[in-house]
Amino acid sequence: MSAQPGTVPAQTSEPAPGAVAEPATAPQILARPLAQTSLLDAVRDLRRDVDATSFPLEIPGVGDARASRARLVDQLDEHLVPRLTELSAPAVVVVAGSTGAGKSTLVNSLVGREVTAAGVLRPTTREPVLVHHPLDTDLLSHHPVLDEVDAVAVDTVPRGIAILDAPDLDSVLDSNRDTAHRLLEAADLWLFVTTASRYGDALPWQVLRSAVERSTSVAMVLNRVPAASLPTVRGDLLERLRAHGLAGSPLFVIPDVGPHSGPLAGPVVAPVLRWLTTLAGPDRARTVVARTLRGSLAALRPWVDELAEAVQDQADAAARISRTLDEATAAPGDAAARTVRSGAVADGAVRARWAELVAKGAPFARLVGRSGRVRGSSRTARARAAAVAPLMSDLTESTASVLTAVGLRAGAALRASLTGPQAPPGGDSVLARWPDGEASRGAAAERAARAWSGEGARHVRVLLAGSGADARRRAQVSRAVGEEGLTALVLAAAAGVDEAAAAARTLLGDPADEVVTALRDDLARRARTQVDLERTIAERTLDDPDLAADASSRLRLRLAVLKGLT
Repeated sequence: MSAQPGTVPAQTSEPAPGAVAEPATAPQILARPLAQTSLLDAVRDLRRDVDATSFPLEIPGVGDARASRARLVDQLDEHLVPRLTELSAPAVVVVAGSTGAGKSTLVNSLVGREVTAAGVLRPTTREPVLVHHPLDTDLLSHHPVLDEVDAVAVDTVPRGIAILDAPDLDSVLDSNRDTAHRLLEAADLWLFVTTASRYGDALPWQVLRSAVERSTSVAMVLNRVPAASLPTVRGDLLERLRAHGLAGSPLFVIPDVGPHSGPLAGPVVAPVLRWLTTLAGPDRARTVVARTLRGSLAALRPWVDELAEAVQDQADAAARISRTLDEATAAPGDAAARTVRSGAVADGAVRARWAELVAKGAPFARLVGRSGRVRGSSRTARARAAAVAPLMSDLTESTASVLTAVGLRAGAALRASLTGPQAPPGGDSVLARWPDGEASRGAAAERAARAWSGEGARHVRVLLAGSGADARRRAQVSRAVGEEGLTALVLAAAAGVDEAAAAARTLLGDPADEVVTALRDDLARRARTQVDLERTIAERTLDDPDLAADASSRLRLRLAVLKGLT
């Protein structure tokens, strides 16, 4: 039985991929050079930026965004970049379809020998086979599709095309299905094979829809059609092609030849082979490549735009997380100030050390006599300075410990703000990236404690150097207590030792109260600063270029350049 090829009548002004073009058609399609360095560079820049795009935050839609990015990178790597780099390479014709459609038999029949396994065992196509003319070997040598296929050189294949037998789209093997879809992405033309019993399946039409979106050249082979049902099946398939935007695609019908083994007879596949031969000339092959390439470039635009939107979603989520952390910082900051004002620094070792200093016979037991005069001399001041050294050490250590604890509580509060039903999207991702911060927290607390002690010494020096009516009193205090002793006194008072505050007031009156108040306020500010440090530590989790407010602008810029060139 001879083959009964048919083509869908042209419904638009655009010629079918296999139709014989008017002499001016190919030059018109290729009027704008496709391999301009600027266009190739633009696509390469886009590929680099797309590949570098990450989605650090687990927010709704991030899985789809990652899949879209991977698909876009594959399309750029496997098709666009190679095609723009070498336009003279043969057009890759992928023979695709569902299980049992007869793809491998068709390829063997077109080539005239068995180059790919065919039979009833499924899946028959375990490794894709690319068949090409021997003289096209060098032109295909850098094509990325060679990484996934077994290339076979056969001189019966027309020069300018390479026929690729792909795995089943609905293969029982996940790896085969993935490979089939990747090869379709890399193709310049799809030769889609179906049967009279399978042409209505949903999967092929889902795949063909993506071809329409990319303007990929498509031809359809309706295989194993019983003669009795040919008019009905062919008419129905033509209608489906029109409905799916493929009205201009060639349709070839191969009759049911009954049980057989090996390639089909030459006349059965002759129409398909003649059509492929018309594509094999340099101008016509480039026409098919150009059409698919321009369609692929146009299809990139919504992909890149969608990817840019996904990046913007990440940036918006990061901004919301940042606002949540800002809001969550207020309460710990207030609590930290209350903690130091309540005397937490004085609890424990500081109070115990003060008790030792004011015990009977101790250096600070009786600072003022019954007459109101400050007791002691320069010698006494030196003894008191030596005696307060342990107190100063305790004050520094206790201050650092309290500030560290303040930071820990603040960090816990900030992390808690990213959990629960009211937490912003992406909070879990931030928690997973949360830095330890222990070293920086402890070091900052130690520096703050020492700086606070230094601030106490500065206040005391200013106070003792002052003039006025009470200058004589200050001189007495300076001579009898000493700068070091008075510094320990006011710091202990500011830390929360009420007896120290009373002693300072007895020695220097209201000015002492002013110094103690200033030091207590300073300590409260340092506690808030420790909370702010925790907020800074938290901000490191969002320190990612892909979470910046303008992160999507990089992809949008690449898209604008691409639009301008195509």
